[in-house]
Amino acid sequence: MKAADEGGASSAARESVGNGSATARTADGRYPRLERRPITEEAAVKTLKAEQAMRLRAVPFRIENGRLHVAMLDPSDFASADEISVVAGMPVIRYYLAPEIFQELMRDSYGTTAADLAARLGEGVSDSADDLVANLEAIDADELHRMAEQPTLINLVNLIILEAIRSRASDIHIEPFERKLGVKYRIDGVLVEQTPPPKHLQPAITSRVKIMAGMNIAERYVPQDGHITLRFEGRKVDIRVSTVPTIYGESVVMRILDKESIRLDLVSLGMREKDRRVMDRLIGLPHGMVLVTGPTGSGKTTTLYAALMKLYSPEKKIITIEDPVEYELSGVNQIPVNPKRGLTFATGLRSILRQDPDVIMVGEIRDRETADIAIRSALTGHLLFSTLHTNDAASAVGRLIDMGVEPFLLASVLEAVLAQRLGRRICEHCRTEGKLSDAVRHRLAAGELELFEDGVCFRGSGCEKCDGSGYRGRIGYFEMLEITDAMRGAISERVSAQQLLRLVPKDHLTMRRDGLIKASRAGGGMTTVEEVMRATQDTGESGV
Repeated sequence: MKAADEGGASSAARESVGNGSATARTADGRYPRLERRPITEEAAVKTLKAEQAMRLRAVPFRIENGRLHVAMLDPSDFASADEISVVAGMPVIRYYLAPEIFQELMRDSYGTTAADLAARLGEGVSDSADDLVANLEAIDADELHRMAEQPTLINLVNLIILEAIRSRASDIHIEPFERKLGVKYRIDGVLVEQTPPPKHLQPAITSRVKIMAGMNIAERYVPQDGHITLRFEGRKVDIRVSTVPTIYGESVVMRILDKESIRLDLVSLGMREKDRRVMDRLIGLPHGMVLVTGPTGSGKTTTLYAALMKLYSPEKKIITIEDPVEYELSGVNQIPVNPKRGLTFATGLRSILRQDPDVIMVGEIRDRETADIAIRSALTGHLLFSTLHTNDAASAVGRLIDMGVEPFLLASVLEAVLAQRLGRRICEHCRTEGKLSDAVRHRLAAGELELFEDGVCFRGSGCEKCDGSGYRGRIGYFEMLEITDAMRGAISERVSAQQLLRLVPKDHLTMRRDGLIKASRAGGGMTTVEEVMRATQDTGESGV
């Protein structure tokens, strides 16, 4: 069927007139679906005011032969169609338009963003502290449900989510305070404040998100977790939702898991060629243990996913156990941890060993039981990948020994530890040359200053592509620690992390130095010195 701007409904469509509205239907009785965004006519758009279009979830886009062609989220909504017909003074032909395209059409036709819509919803409403507290305490579940199902409120929440996805945000934070409701997007690892919606909408917004996530809206005083699946620009996006009670209401965090927005290959992650060669060797091993370390949000899971995708073949059985499964990997058996049903990393790993796997990924080693089973798995002919929370690569050894792992067993199975951090990547559209400031020079060691002999560094000046931040995307800073025979002997003797580092080769790079190389002219000027120092400040590496 052609899109409406290419001739309207298909030849199979027919018109039926009733209650002042006309509806174009296909031969099978369904409404015509616009496969892409229609071209709009100004006269058609002006038949509805912005507030009406948002409330009715409809955008008129063409007038033809005395009929108004309208894109709708729900073309079967007869009441809305009748109202449009009355307001416009002409019959209406309805079309279905997918939500992600509809929101874009709405925004461009009426200049509507989440901030605009929130401002309109807040007009004429007082947000006095006493009224707000009373409002939050008094609203019952039925009233919350009614508020959350208001079309305009639905549009507002949809816009908050869709604008976050469009902005490449990894998380949405909806934070209640005494006199305001904050909305922030985490973009490239940094929280960016958005225009806040009116405080009096807090119960409705929170309830709408909880309804979408399949959570209990009546329960407001205990933490809850939920899940939303939606389609954005033709692709599936998963959203993990968490709510916790605070003194001013429920705090909501939505983690956006958009598989299409990440590149599951080691080059895109910023790994230099030497480290990629090491990873290629590691994923080709028949057995052993490979660990990736770093804090939450440092990209550990993404790196492991990239490794699994690189080693995947139909001849290999790959099983993961994760908390939670962040992205679905084709050809990989992925198990979500479910402690409420007795499925922990330890119990799941025991069961995995009976599934005849070649490669195992454990989302995180958190306790001795999981560590012992993981090491036993690597000893019995399996290649095992996992993560730990440590500041650097060498500290991973001490962490496992502190858990109670026998040093001689760890020494026999550990093949490598990769430590990593994520920093913001300079926007390629506005990258410019600059000079190191005196403040930065004082924070760099003599050996680090040698990387910037000409004093040149790079930064982003800010442009439309990066929303004026100067950064777009993220890049990894890595430390690859390959376990040598000398290191195995040292691990068996319970040496400290500092003593272990004395055995590394001369060309070993710390995360800080890896990042500084990437900030230099020789490394391509992909990030800034300030970002490297910010991201690696907790690793114990210092330039002074």
